[in-house]
Amino acid sequence: AFCPSCCVPVMAVMTVHGPPKARLQPPVVLGSEEIMCPKAHGTYPWPVQSDLRWGAEPHIADEICNFNRHGAERRGYFQNTRFPKEAAAAKALSFFDSNSGKLLFKLPCAGRTIEAFLKESSHHGWPSFRDHEVNWKEVRILPDGEVVSKAGTHLGHNIPDYSGNRYCINLVCIAGRRSIEPSAVCCFASTKRAPSRPVPEPPIPGHHFVLRQ
Repeated sequence: AFCPSCCVPVMAVMTVHGPPKARLQPPVVLGSEEIMCPKAHGTYPWPVQSDLRWGAEPHIADEICNFNRHGAERRGYFQNTRFPKEAAAAKALSFFDSNSGKLLFKLPCAGRTIEAFLKESSHHGWPSFRDHEVNWKEVRILPDGEVVSKAGTHLGHNIPDYSGNRYCINLVCIAGRRSIEPSAVCCFASTKRAPSRPVPEPPIPGHHFVLRQ
């Protein structure tokens, strides 16, 4: 570019932004590592619900929800379930903890449509929520960005972009059916007998979705 008055080249100035940072002010609610302390079945006293919504697979959900802190379902996993079709036809969506059945996320909210949510989620490969779509009575963000439920369910991670916090969540962790369970926040000895609930079949070797760091 040139200065019009003197025809002297003018160097363009480019503003370089660092990587997006998490925004931890309200409505975000932070949690402590104590939430994910060992309980009778990993980080929760029971296995996940056996009749998860949208065709989500309980054996995958159980490992990601209860025995995992860093892994995730395969990118695009949710697109191979009934969720995209059912969501596109819905006027409202509620997502429940695959362990406790407590409400965790809700759409539409704060002006963002379900269509916009699906578009962003498809682009990233995992259901992607924003601050005002989170039920902060039940969801907590840990210091390292891990997203968990108060019950002890691993949900995903906060991977912010320049629009703000983006909660990248595993569908298998939020495919539960609404129910009321006893509180699971307190820690139990790992040897304590878990309350009765059907235990999902273990993952099939070579067909596992969890990616570990």
